[in-house]
Amino acid sequence: MSSPARPTRGILDTSTVILLGNLEDPAVLPTEPLITAVTLAELSVGPLVTDDPGERAARQAHLQRAEADFQALAFDADAARAFGRVAACLRRAGRKTSARTYDAMIAATALSSDLPLYTCNPSDFEGIDDLQLIAVPVPAAE
Repeated sequence: MSSPARPTRGILDTSTVILLGNLEDPAVLPTEPLITAVTLAELSVGPLVTDDPGERAARQAHLQRAEADFQALAFDADAARAFGRVAACLRRAGRKTSARTYDAMIAATALSSDLPLYTCNPSDFEGIDDLQLIAVPVPAAE
């Protein structure tokens, strides 16, 4: 029996982008991985919130690699409308949207683009109706 076809396009959430270099099997990802502008925003915070110069440089390099390596999908009007549905789903599930704003915006972009979302943290997206979520195995700690 053959395994299901690997999706051509899909969105990587921020957790997956951060862990990308450590993934054991890149075949779990789509052949054309995309990110959202929201992930770029989230990665942009990293260098600004650490006082450690080495960590700041590493985070800045990670952001710059993401900017260079991926097409970022915009959080546009369609995504904004989808965000309303995502926020309502999270509220019905008893989850606070404000605590999950980045994740909710990434999910909304995936929904409005009709693309699957790949994440190392699937629990971050629990309770969001119609989201095609693909769990990416978390790399083993070294």
